[in-house]
Amino acid sequence: MQNAGLRDVARYAPERIALVHEGQRLTYGELERRANRLARKLRACGLRRGDHVAALLPNGGDLLCTVWAAYRCGLYFTPIATTLAPPEVAYIIGNSTARVVVSHAGCAGLATALPKVCDAAGVAVEHWLALGTASGPEWARFTALEAWLASADDSPISDEAPGALMLYTSGTTGAPKGVRRPLPPVDHTGLPLFARDVLELFDMHGEAVRYLSTQPLYHAAALRPALAVTAGGGTVVLMSRFDASQALELIEREAITHSQWVPTMFQRLLALPAERRDAFRAPAHRLAWHGAAPCLPSIKRAMIEWWGPILLEYYAGTEGVGVTTIDSVEWLAHPGSVGRARRGVIHILDEAGGELPPGQAGRVYFAGATAFSYHGESGKTAQRTSEQGWQTLGDIGRLDDQGYLYLLDRADDMIISGGVNVYPQEIEVALMEVPGVADCGVIGQPDANFGERPHAYVVPSDTARGDLPALRAAIDAHVRDRLGRIKWPAEIKLCAQLPRSETGKLLRKNLPFTELLR
Repeated sequence: MQNAGLRDVARYAPERIALVHEGQRLTYGELERRANRLARKLRACGLRRGDHVAALLPNGGDLLCTVWAAYRCGLYFTPIATTLAPPEVAYIIGNSTARVVVSHAGCAGLATALPKVCDAAGVAVEHWLALGTASGPEWARFTALEAWLASADDSPISDEAPGALMLYTSGTTGAPKGVRRPLPPVDHTGLPLFARDVLELFDMHGEAVRYLSTQPLYHAAALRPALAVTAGGGTVVLMSRFDASQALELIEREAITHSQWVPTMFQRLLALPAERRDAFRAPAHRLAWHGAAPCLPSIKRAMIEWWGPILLEYYAGTEGVGVTTIDSVEWLAHPGSVGRARRGVIHILDEAGGELPPGQAGRVYFAGATAFSYHGESGKTAQRTSEQGWQTLGDIGRLDDQGYLYLLDRADDMIISGGVNVYPQEIEVALMEVPGVADCGVIGQPDANFGERPHAYVVPSDTARGDLPALRAAIDAHVRDRLGRIKWPAEIKLCAQLPRSETGKLLRKNLPFTELLR
């Protein structure tokens, strides 16, 4: 098996920088050698093609090396969020049927709790492996790898075969689900499939690419581009955690050409002092793409005015059913759209599975992409697959007569009030128009008369916290003027913050437990 890009660059330009992270620079030669050594360790654990390995690793070179090692062993690789609680991690380990778990000393508190939690849950793990300086009695169940890796054979294993990522959905409305696809053919050559699509979609081929990764790599949206850049010969500049000021510094200092963001990051960037924003200079920065969550039109316009027409919005998901994109010029002509299909063909279906014409809202399906399945969840896979074999991420949207897609909300989040479909996202957009509203989320709650009614959770801005009654009054007046009666929130609850994932997705299932302000 050939690993075009990574292995090729390691051969002819081993000193080229593959990764920049917290002042450290990892060359292609170093990345290649460590990946090969880790592959040998996974083989020594008895893993064979089609087996699963899970990893609890912080952002850094070890995560990328482990992914490449698993890929070369023909394994399914599942990264796990380091922000989860031990029972949540144990659930993913068990659900993925991982035989080996790789962790890191940087995740000590969480990682060292897992063996006992997995034992109690009946989750069998054959090997616990630790990278970094993992020492002490709390690591007794783990095999420390650093000494072994220092002297291990760094040549490729003899039976390389391509593996695949098996990433888990974010679990915003329920338990996370593993997205599984068939492994590539044993004789597959060239770029890994997870890299090829990203390189083409965002034009990231070659050593001139310098990509700023702003998110945790255990998310699909962050991991795939980082891997793609190392497959394509460029350089990944990786942040451990997002900081708006540091992000601007990295773009300038590292001559970043490509970057990825979520809308909450744009808000933090725009909140920086005006003098810092005015001083920002990044002539090499030619593409900044964003997705994962809706972006307020006012925020997006402000970013385009600041950075120029380099923003590219995409709509996709861990399931990989299809992709849409829209550049800045298109978006200004079609505000609110997430673009036209770049991969797959869009179909809008009604509840009975019939196709709807442009302008009518229904569930968004894609045809023509490689089918996915949820690991061990045939029923949930069927719920996301139409009679025609098309698949959906579960979103509601409409097409215009030019093929531009407009998303209304997730089907799982839709509120049915008095028999009428109410989309929380529409209410949230209206709430964010009120001065003094910093963030908001809307969910449906049971109602004796209507079945469900929308309830709003609002985070006041710092300036609005001085007069919460006035903010409530302003919100109430605005929604009554802006929205139809059925969409008026039955209750507006003010809270300190909303539960959001690292990618900015609102965790609606946690909203009823949000800390309220009085």
